[in-house]
Parts: sequence; C-alpha cells; structure tokens
Amino acid sequence: MIQEVRDLVKEWAAEFGAKNDNEFNNSYIERKLIDENALNDNGAYFGLIHPDEETSGAYHDYSFVVFPTTQEKAWVVSFCVGSSNFQRDLELASRPGLRRLFSKLVNENGHCSTDFTNINLSLPPAFTKNPKIQHLSKTIKKYTQVINCCQIIDNPLDEEGKKFIKAFLAAYAKIREWPTNPQHRSAVSKALKPFQNEMLEDDRDLIFELLKERRFVILQGPPGTGKTTIAKEIATKSSAKSFFTQFHAETTYSDFIYGIRPSLNSDDLTYEGRMGNLAEAVLYSRENPSEKVVLIIDEINRANLSNVLGPVFYLFEHKMKNADVSIQITPELEIKELPSNFCVIATMNTADRSLAVVDFALRRRFAWYTVKPKPISASNFYKDDFNIIAEIFDWHATSNELNLQPGQGYFLADSDEEMENRIRYEIFPLIREYLQEGLLTSAVEEFNSYFIKRIDQPLFE
Repeated sequence: MIQEVRDLVKEWAAEFGAKNDNEFNNSYIERKLIDENALNDNGAYFGLIHPDEETSGAYHDYSFVVFPTTQEKAWVVSFCVGSSNFQRDLELASRPGLRRLFSKLVNENGHCSTDFTNINLSLPPAFTKNPKIQHLSKTIKKYTQVINCCQIIDNPLDEEGKKFIKAFLAAYAKIREWPTNPQHRSAVSKALKPFQNEMLEDDRDLIFELLKERRFVILQGPPGTGKTTIAKEIATKSSAKSFFTQFHAETTYSDFIYGIRPSLNSDDLTYEGRMGNLAEAVLYSRENPSEKVVLIIDEINRANLSNVLGPVFYLFEHKMKNADVSIQITPELEIKELPSNFCVIATMNTADRSLAVVDFALRRRFAWYTVKPKPISASNFYKDDFNIIAEIFDWHATSNELNLQPGQGYFLADSDEEMENRIRYEIFPLIREYLQEGLLTSAVEEFNSYFIKRIDQPLFE
C-alpha cells in the first residue's frame, strides 16, 4: 500500500507541473523512512522537500509529508517545516494566505496551527490523543513541533483518503509554483475545489432566519458587498412595513428618537415636538400588532451611538420579558419593551476606519452577520478582475485587512470601457490609499503589476 500511495503522489505531482527528470531539473526531492523498524511507530514517513536540500540528513523549510503504517489503520498527511527550521521559507510562512490555504483542508480529524512562523508550537492533545492515531503516537510526538497542518486519513486509497492527500499536495504545488501552464493550474484548482466552500448558502436566506430569531441584526462588511440592498430585500421578503434612516457624524437623539424643533410655518418663533425614525417605527408597530415592521439603519457606526440611543439602548434585548423599567420614547409614548413585531437591520462598513468604535454592550444586544465579497452570476459582473483582487487580498491581508477588500459591487459594469473606468477611478485610488496608510504593504508589487497590465498605470509615479 505504501508504494502505491508513493506512486500516486509522484503521478499527481507531475499532473501539477512538477519536474523530476534528473538531478539538475527537479521540482522536489523525495525523502522516505519506511523500513520495518520505522514503521513500528518509530518515525516512519515519506514526502517531498525543496529541490535544493540534501538527499539525506536534516533538511530546511516546508515539505509535504505522509506518516504511514503497515497496519490497516489511519495515516496522517501533513504540511511540515524541516527539523533544521527555515532557510528560504520564513517570509512565506508569514503570509496570512498560507494558513488560509491549508486551514481549508482539514476537518474535525485534523489540525491547522494558528501561527506558521512559530516552531515552538506543539500539536494540541485534541489531535495527538485522537483514538484513530494512537498507533502513531510516538511518531507524531517526534514531529509535533514541525507540523503546521495535518489531517488523519482513515484509508489512503479510498476516494476520501485520496482526496485529502491530493489536496495537500496541490496546496504544496501551489506554494512551490510548480504549475507552468493552464493544464497544471486547472489540475491544482480541481484538487482544491472540494475544500473551497463555494456552495455557501445565500446571505439573504441566512439573514432572514437570523432576523426571525434575534430581531436586531447588524450586517457588517467591506464596501460594495451589497449590505444596504440586502437589508431592503430582507424587509421586502418579510412582507414588512419598512422605515429607513442613515446615520452620520451629526446624527443626534432628537433626530433618531424625539426632539423639539423650531416651526418654520409660523411668523412667530414656536417649537414643536417631532418624532424620529425609531419613534415612528415603534408607534406604528404598537398600532399595527399583526404587521411586521423593520427599521433599517444604514451606516450605524457613523454616529456616536451612546448619544443617539440614550436610554432607549436598554430596550434592545431580544428576549426582554416583564421589564420593570419604563423608557419614555416621546411625551405620549412610554414603553417597557420594544413591540414583538418590531425588528432592526443595521449596516456597518468595516473599511471605514475613522468611525466610532462599537462598544461591547451594543455588540451583546445585536446579532452580527459578516457580508463578505463573493462572485455573483450577473452577466455584467467582471469575474476575472474580482478574482485577481480577491486572490491578492486572500494571500496578503491580515484578518483585519480582509475587511478592506472591495466587494462585488465594484466589479459590475455594462461595458469594458465602464469597467476600466471603475478600476481607474474607484479601485485604483482605494488600493493606493490603503498602501499609503501602511496597509497590505506586502502586496504592493502584485497590485502594481495588476494595474499596469489592466489600465497601464503604476501605483506610484
């Protein structure tokens, strides 16, 4: 069985573009320790390492490694650092996209390290003590500090087992840049595709169910992901009476809830009370208890929320019952809880870093749903441009910087000329601003190459 899997690995490596012609034209060196003594839980392995390493002894940098057994029991496939630590791959290890790539390849019987640059991290007991691999316990313990990502394989030659081994090898091929033509790249993509979660449920369906359960929901995400459009569509899908407002830096309690304003319809200076959007929506909910009501608050974090909400903040508890505190919304309206038919959908742009910080008390009162950039099937969607930008972000962006990725709305255009203008006058200035603020700096060359090829314009003159 071991020889059969080794042959498959070499076959797949060639399919992914690896060369193994002679000692001067190799994409990898195969290493193995599979004698009878090693296979008795004494460090047996086989795998592929960097072609510049020696053919024996300790080696550096990343490798694709399989830990086999002659028993009819589980194997382990892994992505490892050589025991001699990093020589060429430390910069690669620091890329957020490397961990993202491999983290998608494991399930509950696998593990992916939180920090690929830290060689002092050991595998957690949840993995090492898994009953499926106790026959490999000494071997796994021996290599515990060099394994960045690993997956238990019940049977390396069934379809599920081959799927995992091939995906780990495809990921290794990708970072080693083996593919040199469309066929190679297609083979890598095909091996990784089962792990890409492309068939996610539609945001609208998930948000609709979340709103029914929690009533108060905030949609957060980068610009262009359609948060406001989704909020309006959810209100329509709910067959609800909708109220809409957009917060800004000067929004106040009197704007949103209730305030006194001068009358402009009188020769004398007089004042009149005026209900804000919240008061109007709540009053309508009370007067129409059989009708669903949704208040949409666009850009909720652009205002000082403590000032805008005031004591009404207390009412935003989705399971509040029998409250003993009354909150006065208007001089004529005092309530202990928000009507059960009243819901709120708010939106928040995660790319706007100048906005007010949302405190933990507000976070507890709302359910939070992240709307991420994703390809769409519209005929006027420029998928190739979206994918290039998405891949650069996926590889270089930290978790926080992912909140800056332009959403799919930036890539909608009715002609090539319009799309080129969107890149030149919207996406290009946005990316350049990020870089000037010290964000995504490791991606500067890839962004620059894309803009030169696409619109013949370098990022910096």
